[in-house]
Amino acid sequence: MCGATRGGLSLDGVDVAKEAVVQGQVVRDGEPVPNAYVRLLDRTGEFTAEVPTSATGHFRFFANTGPWTLRTLAPQAAVVDRKVEAAVGSVAEVTIAI
Repeated sequence: MCGATRGGLSLDGVDVAKEAVVQGQVVRDGEPVPNAYVRLLDRTGEFTAEVPTSATGHFRFFANTGPWTLRTLAPQAAVVDRKVEAAVGSVAEVTIAI
């Protein structure tokens, strides 16, 4: 179980005041996309991390404060890049449509 709750990932056990959280869901035609990959790229485009989406299409990164790019890779879909701003003390929620 990924800890997903209706409306998004649970933040139980996450001290948001001390973390910069980037999380969200990958969807296609409004439906979750499991087993896609979401990459976290820094401001220069360098690869930092990658996670697979859960059965409900969700993903989560803990990042440093600043601008990031989320690059989503999924079968039978074009690569999708989304800019996101991470900040300690907040949760950046992103829905990525492929």
